Order: sequence, then structure tokens, then C-alpha cells
Amino acid sequence: MTETPRNHADDPYSSSVPPLPGYQPTAHETQPLEGTVHPSYAAQQAPRTPQAPEQPQGSYYFSAEQPQAGAYAQPQAGSFGQPPVEPPVDPAGAAWPPPEQPQPKRRMKRPVALVAAVAVLSALAGGVAGGLIGEKTGDHASYATNAVVTGDKSSGTSDVATVAKAVSPAVVQITVDSGNSEDLGTGMVLTSTGQILTNYHVISDAANGNGGTIKISFSNGKTATGTIVGTDASLDVAVIKAEGVSGLPTVSLGDSSQVAVGDQVVAIGNPDGLTGTVTSGIVSALNRPVKVDVSPSTVQGNGGFGLPFWQGDSNRSYQGNSSQTASYNAIQTDASLNPGNSGGPLLNSQGQVVGINASMYNSSSNSGGSSGSEAGSVGLGFSIPINAAKAVLPQLQSGQSINS
Repeated sequence: MTETPRNHADDPYSSSVPPLPGYQPTAHETQPLEGTVHPSYAAQQAPRTPQAPEQPQGSYYFSAEQPQAGAYAQPQAGSFGQPPVEPPVDPAGAAWPPPEQPQPKRRMKRPVALVAAVAVLSALAGGVAGGLIGEKTGDHASYATNAVVTGDKSSGTSDVATVAKAVSPAVVQITVDSGNSEDLGTGMVLTSTGQILTNYHVISDAANGNGGTIKISFSNGKTATGTIVGTDASLDVAVIKAEGVSGLPTVSLGDSSQVAVGDQVVAIGNPDGLTGTVTSGIVSALNRPVKVDVSPSTVQGNGGFGLPFWQGDSNRSYQGNSSQTASYNAIQTDASLNPGNSGGPLLNSQGQVVGINASMYNSSSNSGGSSGSEAGSVGLGFSIPINAAKAVLPQLQSGQSINS
């Protein structure tokens, strides 16, 4: 039997036959031809798009140590106990998924309506009845201007009791003792340190060098000595000072240009020493031009008031001394004014001073003569508009005397 020769190249068990060399790629396989891109090379150069890691399938990694925040503990399928796989990273080096960005805090804006409502409520609260607050200072004049009570001007009514309660503590009685006689009048406190506004004719005996002394009595029963600060005889106004006082309640000066005929008004004074007497009425006329005799004899005979004369009065003629005459366009009122009210406040429904009660018509004094105790209110009282007094207050409060 003839034996077929063996091909040693096909015999893998033959030790004498060397193994076939491994596969070696040719040059054109490892390097791309010019103008072409090898698939494996393009895959290496293409930017990697970060992909969310796949959820683990079947098995999970357990460890006593907690993975760091952001790390993904997900083994390959079929493995157990392998360390956590780091999350993929994008070309810029940022971890995937990107951390949540903090949202900017939005500032809460207060509703405009709420702010407006608060402002309105504050304004209303400021108008409720209360004490006299604050003093206005301008051109050396000091006085309060705050409304002290609420009122409805359109209805022509006011709460007289509320006005009286609010203002009476700031109204004083003034007594001038000249030795031979004692004159009685009223004043209103302008400043908490004791400046007081009154009529010139109330303190004229002290102003003329007749040796008269001024005594001021307050609503709480306390008294103080008064000195003259400044006077205007032609307007019949004066400012005096209570010595050694502080913290006094003050009146509030209003605007007499806003007064209308028919407005209800309140008068506070000290008729015949009856301190704190309150009367009320209406404004019966405005801008009444009057010439007022304020000579001592006439004042004493007219219940402590100046005696007014006006154009068209056919039954009387003015015969007074021009140096003892005051002139002004008066507020006429039917509020009852009696001896001792002179120099006191005429108040509007808000408790503001709109006039200084200064003169009163007395039918028994036809020509300025004395009528003694017969003088009394007949419903024709005249007040100096407060705006006229405010025009000279800077000079008076600074110590000047005008036409004295």
C-alpha cells in the first residue's frame, strides 16, 4: 500500500513546521489615502456628544461607602461588586448631566394699590381729633397750623363740644391791673414757651407806660406774669409772653380767606371772669370795613371791646382820636360776645383760629360814650381776620412794635 505524502504546512501538530505569520496590515490600510478619511480615524476625531448613562440591568453595586454626589454606581451587565462607573464627560470637560443652575430670586413688588391705601389711611388718621402738634416757623413767626378736630364744612356743621375741648386749654385769661382799674380780656397761646396773641387794647394800659401789670391765668388754674413782646395798635393786635412757662398747649391758626358766609364758628373767652366760656354762631358777613375806637374810656364803656363804626351807619358818627383808632376788614359774626371775650379766638369747624374777637356793637353807645355795665352782645360781633394778624406776626414775635 502506497502512503500518501503529508502536507506539513497543513499539519498543525507538526513541530517541524513553523506557524504562519500573523496578519500585518499594509501601509494603505493603516494610513488613509490622501483625500480620504479612514472610518476608525474619523470616529476618533469626531466630537463626542454626551449621552445619559444607561440604567443598570439586572445587577447593582452595593458598598458600605456612599458614592460621591454626581457619581453613578452602575456596573456592567452581568457583573457584581465592581466599582462605580464615572459619568461621561463632554469635550469641554463638564460632567453629565450638567448641574442644575440656581434660579434667580424674583423680588416681590408691593402692589401700588396697597401703598396708596396705606397713605390714605395715614392721612385720615392725621385728621382725627387730637392735640395741637408742631409749630410752623418762617420769617421768625412761630405758630401751629394743624387742624385739631374733624368737621364737615360742606354741611355747615361742627361738633362744638369737640372744638371746645380741643382748644380751651390753649385759651388764657389776661388781667391788666393799672392801680386805678382792672381790665379783663382773653388771649390764645401761640408757642409752647408762652407767646400769646391778644388785642392791643387789652394790654394798652401796660403798653402806654401807665404802670399796668399783666397777669395770665391758664385753664389749669396756674398763673404767670406777662410781658409785652410786640404790638400793632393800628390793627389792634399784640403779642405778650408768659414768664417761666414751658410745654403749653397751643392754638392752631387757620386761613381766614377760606371762611364763607354761613360757616358755623365757635368763640371761647372769659366774659366777666367766667373762664372758658364757649359760644357759637355763624359768619354773618365778610370783609366788613370797620373803624374801631379803642380809647381806654370807650373800651371800658363797651364791655372791654373796641367800638366799631362802619360806612352807612346814619345814626352814629365816629368822633374818636385817630391815634386810638384801629381799622380792618372784619369777619362779622352773630356768636355771642360779652365783656371779657376781647382778644379771644373765633374758630372754624376744624378748631382752627380764623379770627380774633376784637369789637362789638353796642346800641347804647351811639357816639362812643360810656354805657358801663349795660354793654352786651346784640349779635353784631367783629373779628380781625387771622390772615391780617399773621402778616405782622414775624415783627411782633421778634420784639417790634408797629404804629405804637
